[in-house]
Amino acid sequence: MGENDNGAGAGGHGDHDHGTHDHDHHRHDAAELGVAVLTISSSRSLDDDPAGDAIESVLEGTGHEVTIRELVTDEYDGVQDAVDRFVERDDTDCVVTTGGTGVTPDDVTAEAVEPLFDKRLPGFGELFRTLSYEEIGTKVVGTRAVAGVADGVPVFCLPGSENAARLGTGDIIIEEAPHLAGLAGRGEESEE
Repeated sequence: MGENDNGAGAGGHGDHDHGTHDHDHHRHDAAELGVAVLTISSSRSLDDDPAGDAIESVLEGTGHEVTIRELVTDEYDGVQDAVDRFVERDDTDCVVTTGGTGVTPDDVTAEAVEPLFDKRLPGFGELFRTLSYEEIGTKVVGTRAVAGVADGVPVFCLPGSENAARLGTGDIIIEEAPHLAGLAGRGEESEE
């Protein structure tokens, strides 16, 4: 080995040198997810929750199971406690919230959920706003859709409109959550 050669090869990626071994990056993907759905609203009920209904419909229509669905008011502690309780459930691989991501004083979802994240997934909010731009134009600057991993569980926070919930779930979450849940939960395999 030369003085500056760390054994990583020309690519400098160490054990991630994809050219020299068979690497199946998606082997940990979850085939079917158990998903907890949380609606954050002071004006809706579970009987009148088009955004939550849209999320549930998209998830179940693609072979995933909604393991629990609840509604809490726009209140910091209530939102944080519900998401924290959901990620601790054995039947939950992923959490999706809807509502409370705007800029009004009672929109507290991002503030309540982000402290739970061990890792942030900024690409989710960026992609959501990019896709939303086609529908709502520059109003996307007022959405604070966020995502991260809390205790090995991906958590996605969507706006409270039905269109936003359908877009985020159908175009992003069902595409990426199985992969993210598989990767984020990898450490749990070796603990068992």
